[in-house]
Amino acid sequence: MSFNLAVILRESRTTAPQAPCLLIDGRPMSYAEIDDESSRFARGLAREGIERGSVLAIALPNGAEFVVAYFGALKAGATVLLLNPLLKARELAYLLADSGARAVLAHHRFLDDVREGVELAGNAAIFAVGEASAALPAQVRSYRELLIGASVAAGIGVGEIEPTSATDTAVLLYTSGTTGEPKGAPLTHFQLYMNCTLSAETVGLRREDIALGGLSMFHVYGLGMLNATVRSGAALSVMSRFRAGEALRQMEQDEVSIVLGVPTMYFELLRADSSRFDLSRLRIGASGGAAMPAEIHTRFEQRFGVPIVEGYGLSETAGSATVNKPGDQRFGSVGKPIWGVELRIVDDQGHALPPGPDHIGEIVVAGHNVIEEYHRRPDATAAAFTRGWLHTGDLGYRDEDGYVFVVDRKKDLVIRGGYNVYPREIEEILYAHPAIVEAAVIGVPDARLGEEVHAVVTLRPGTHAEPEQIIEFCRRRVAAYKYPRVIRIIDELPKGPSGKIVKRDLQALFTNRTGSQSTAERKNT
Repeated sequence: MSFNLAVILRESRTTAPQAPCLLIDGRPMSYAEIDDESSRFARGLAREGIERGSVLAIALPNGAEFVVAYFGALKAGATVLLLNPLLKARELAYLLADSGARAVLAHHRFLDDVREGVELAGNAAIFAVGEASAALPAQVRSYRELLIGASVAAGIGVGEIEPTSATDTAVLLYTSGTTGEPKGAPLTHFQLYMNCTLSAETVGLRREDIALGGLSMFHVYGLGMLNATVRSGAALSVMSRFRAGEALRQMEQDEVSIVLGVPTMYFELLRADSSRFDLSRLRIGASGGAAMPAEIHTRFEQRFGVPIVEGYGLSETAGSATVNKPGDQRFGSVGKPIWGVELRIVDDQGHALPPGPDHIGEIVVAGHNVIEEYHRRPDATAAAFTRGWLHTGDLGYRDEDGYVFVVDRKKDLVIRGGYNVYPREIEEILYAHPAIVEAAVIGVPDARLGEEVHAVVTLRPGTHAEPEQIIEFCRRRVAAYKYPRVIRIIDELPKGPSGKIVKRDLQALFTNRTGSQSTAERKNT
C-alpha cells in the first residue's frame, strides 16, 4: 500500500490553503506557504541525491525551517532523523554513524559540534539555517540552497509526494540511552498517521483551534503535537524555547485554545503571573512525557479553569499508548489504551496480573503503534519484545474499570531493606508541602539496607523549610520504611530536552559534597 505521511499537509492545504498553519512571532504562515516551501525543499533534496530510503538529520530548534524540512524530507521519501540541536560532537557522531545519515540540517550557532560530529562519523553534507552563505565555514552550505534553484531539479516534480510504502520508516528517533548507547526507534508513515489522527480526535482538535507549540519538535511528544495540528488543519503558535512568561504573552496574542505540555511546563505556568493576560480562548490542556503530580494537576485546573487530559506513551509507541478522553477520565490515571492498542500488567515471569493497586507490575503494550524492532540492534530488540509485546520498563496497575495508573519506572524502584518504595508516591507527598515546588526521589546505595530513600527538592521563592521539617512532613503520611531519610534542597532540578527531571544526574549530589552553598542536607535514621 502506498502512503506518505506528508499527505496530512497536502490535504489541509487543499481544504483551506490560506488558513494559518504556523504563527511565528505573531506572523501567520499559511498551509499553502508551508506546502509550497516544503515541496521546493523536497526537490532540493532530490537534486542532492537524498531520496527514498536516504536519511536526513534535522538538528534544529522549533521554527518554520524545522517544519518545512520535516515535511519536505517526507515528500522526498527520506527518513527523518530528529536530533536535539544541543548535542555535542561525540553524541552526534554516534547517532549519525548508526543511522547512516546522508546530510545534516543544523542551526548555524551549533555548527562547530556538527562539523566535528560529521568528521568523526564519516561523510555527510551539512546545511546551515540562519546565517548568510558568505559567513559559513568551508564544507557547509546554506539551507536556502535547497530552496533557491530547486525548481529546475530533476526527480520529484512540482508539488509531488514520493509514493512511499505505509510501512517505510518516516522518522528515526533515538531513546535517551540511560542504560547503554541510545537505541533507534523507527516509526513508520502509518504509525505516525494513526498517532496524530487519534490524538487530534481525543482532544477534539478543530480547524479553528490554535495550539501552543512549546514542546520541542525533535521529541516524540512535540512531533506528535506538530502532526496532530497539521492533520486537523489547526494552527500552531510556535515557541523556539518554552518560557512561562513568554508563553502566557503568546497565548493571549495568538488566542491559544489548546496547551500541550509536560508537567514541568504546567508547573512553570503556575509559578508565573497569569492574572494580567486574557486567556479566555483556552479550553483544554494535554499532558504527557512524565507523570503529572496531583497537586500541579489540581492547581492548574483551578487557576485556569480548564481540564487537563493526561496520556502515556514512549518513542517506541509513536508517542501514544493510553489517554484520558475529555468527559471520560479518572484523576491520577493516564487513561485507557488508544484505539487498536492492547495493554497488560505483568509480573516478572510475564504473567498477567489482576486489577487493583495491590497488583503492580510492568506495563507491556502491543498494537499498530509499536515499533517492530530497534534500528540495527537485534540484542536490544530481543530484550524488549516478547511475541510482539513491548516491555516498557514502566510499573503500573489497572483499576476495575480498565484505567491505567503509572506508578514509576522499573529502574527507579527503590528497594529499602527488602521493601519496595515507589518514588512517585513520595514525590506526590512532597509536592503537597506548601514550601516545595519541585521534587525528585531516588535510591542511594546503603551498606545496611541495600538502598536508602533520598529526596531532592526546590522551594518556592520567599519560603523556607528545614530538611528535618520536610522529613517529618513525609513521615506522618507514609509507612516508616518509605519516607526519605535525607533531604537535599537545591536551586533547580536538572531536566532533559523534553522538560522531564533527569534523576540519574541527582545521584552525584549524594556522592559529591562540593555542591552549591544553597544546598542543605540532613540525615535522619
